Amino acid sequence: MSAQNVRVLVVEDDPVAADAHALYVGRVAGFGVAGVAHSRAGAHRLLERTPVDLILLDLYLPDGHGLQLLRSLRAAGHAADVIAVTSARDLAVVREGVSLGVVQYVLKPFTFATLRDRLVRYAEFRATAGEAAGQDDVDRALATLRTPQPAALPKGLSGPTLEAVTRTLRDSPGGLTAAEAGSAVGISRITARRYLEHLVSSGRADRSPQYGQIGRPELQYRWLPSGR
Repeated sequence: MSAQNVRVLVVEDDPVAADAHALYVGRVAGFGVAGVAHSRAGAHRLLERTPVDLILLDLYLPDGHGLQLLRSLRAAGHAADVIAVTSARDLAVVREGVSLGVVQYVLKPFTFATLRDRLVRYAEFRATAGEAAGQDDVDRALATLRTPQPAALPKGLSGPTLEAVTRTLRDSPGGLTAAEAGSAVGISRITARRYLEHLVSSGRADRSPQYGQIGRPELQYRWLPSGR
């Protein structure tokens, strides 16, 4: 991790999700993982010896709520910014988080592209310096942080169909072939494969050959959860 990187602490109780989040952070230029903690206590211990600039904070931890951790950090003088990475959709929790310094919310499950967008925008916001000439400059700085643009889909893919394929794959823990996904969604095998390959390239799914059948083995696609 180079000196100019934003130092990120990943706080996530699920080891698989924590590894995925750390991997995502490491793939974004200008960011580096300073540490990974799986609990409030683990985060406290790490922060006692390691300076960080940004915390990716899961709100459901085994030894307490993530906002309890954040309150204690603020009371101890820790000023690191926070991006909440959570399945929590309670807007009262969102408001409380904002009051404690949560600058972004990323709802699980999410893709690498989604987190990358938030991190890039956070870096742009963090880089703003000097004095605002007026209200427009303030609004522009806040808009950089608060209004991410949806990522464009590859040509020929539609949002509703992608959502249907994603839901079908996520609900199939054993995985699916393109033919099975296409049959479930009501599209051709070739079309389903395009959507499945998009999920693989965006880090939401993986694929492996399915052996044991006559002829060429088929590819089996599996959902890669980034959190609960």
